[in-house]
Amino acid sequence: MINKKLALKIFEGFSIQRWTDLIRPFDLVEMDNAAEEMVLAYIIGKYEENKGVYIDWNWIIHASLFDLLKKIALCDIKAPIQQMLKKEYTQEYLRLNEWVLNQYKPLIDDKDLFSQFTIYIGQKSDSLPIPEKAKPAARVLAAAHKFATMRELQMLSVVNEPIRLEKINTELQAGLQPYLDLTGLQMLLTHQQSFDFIMKIEQLRFQTRWNQTPRIPKTSVLGHCFFVAVITLLLSRDNKVKMSERRIVNNFFCGLFHDLPEAVTRDIISPVKQATDELPSIVKRIEDEIVNKELVPLMEDFYSKELMYFISDEFANRIITNDFSSKEVSFEELNNLYNDDKYFPIDGKIVRIADHLSALLEADISIKHGITSSHLELGRAGMLKAYKKGSLINGIDVGKLFEEIVG
Repeated sequence: MINKKLALKIFEGFSIQRWTDLIRPFDLVEMDNAAEEMVLAYIIGKYEENKGVYIDWNWIIHASLFDLLKKIALCDIKAPIQQMLKKEYTQEYLRLNEWVLNQYKPLIDDKDLFSQFTIYIGQKSDSLPIPEKAKPAARVLAAAHKFATMRELQMLSVVNEPIRLEKINTELQAGLQPYLDLTGLQMLLTHQQSFDFIMKIEQLRFQTRWNQTPRIPKTSVLGHCFFVAVITLLLSRDNKVKMSERRIVNNFFCGLFHDLPEAVTRDIISPVKQATDELPSIVKRIEDEIVNKELVPLMEDFYSKELMYFISDEFANRIITNDFSSKEVSFEELNNLYNDDKYFPIDGKIVRIADHLSALLEADISIKHGITSSHLELGRAGMLKAYKKGSLINGIDVGKLFEEIVG
């Protein structure tokens, strides 16, 4: 089971500020950057798949977690300095990577995950080769990383003198050159349909969760989505059932996109959603209508059905049937009948657990920092009350997990 120390360490991604030597019109934090990077990786990767290129999605989702862990550990060392260390002080750079791994060894109970993390750190330092089958995925993620950084720079350009950004912009443009053969990146750079879709999703960066109460750290809807995706990944790996690879990947992307409708509906706080018995289902219907009207037309045909599958009934365990329709199933059925990539299984209930764990941490951490309110107190109490200790949901004792997280 994911432990408290690792959950809190990952949550630090909401506090680590980016571009601190420039004027910033809004908070730019590592968690939000990681979220946008993964959305971009999904889009660019889908273009490559549409061309017949194999994309190792399992490699990508784990790499996104490992990248964030490394950024959290090295938050005080700017990326250009890390690159100089890698090129000019190789041995010291390798020692730095070893130091990063030592920071996480006591936190990661999953020995196989830590082994993957160690290998990935070696691959990033060029001391270990990236497997051939993962190379297209690595290029997709690298391109997504560069473009996500460029988007932040473009947002900063509104309030910063051009001379401050010239060198950074030149370096970023040069960094994108090796990936210009990627169709998805071409579409984004030339502001085609996919760029409009990303612009909609970026609105989630500007939406603050719990916006009716003071709270630290503030968390955006987009950053929350990535945190939920990562927690979903860890819970899926740590389940007693060995899930199929596609099931784990689906769980991650269901977590990443679970709040996508809020890009056009905004984040409606839970107390308002639950003000009447019928309101939750009505809000859901309205969300579906607006998504179909405003978001689906911005998606490419070759990934729109999959993405809509991720966000429709996002908290239900489900599969794709032979007639390509979605079918809700039990956890037992997922394990015994449908734990196979061909059924495109999703543990929606695990995504829900991760979503609630995120809300619990958001409230609990702020309260413990001395910034509290009745909204936060009631929210935390409600999350703890909702899950009884000993009652399993998709193989997880959620009550026990939540007590340990806030204990």
